[in-house]
Amino acid sequence: MKDLYIGKEGTPERDSYEYELKMEILGRMIKSARIERKMTQEELGKLIGVQKSQISKLENSTNSATIDTIMKVFRALKAEINFNVKIEDNFVKLT
Repeated sequence: MKDLYIGKEGTPERDSYEYELKMEILGRMIKSARIERKMTQEELGKLIGVQKSQISKLENSTNSATIDTIMKVFRALKAEINFNVKIEDNFVKLT
């Protein structure tokens, strides 16, 4: 269905769709972890040195974030985040 309506894998349309989907999921994870920690957006922003509006944008996927910012957010929330890198059919293991 995705191939038909969005585009085949590797096309700009499909890449954009997949990126936006991942950012939306990431935003939901940030919000869930923040609520679990009983923190406001303002409190989380202060911990990592950004304004409340930046946290809101992250949670609502209205902007892209750097890996550094994402790592700071999850560290401030005392939450663990894992990244997997896959090259062809093999996951890259960090040593």
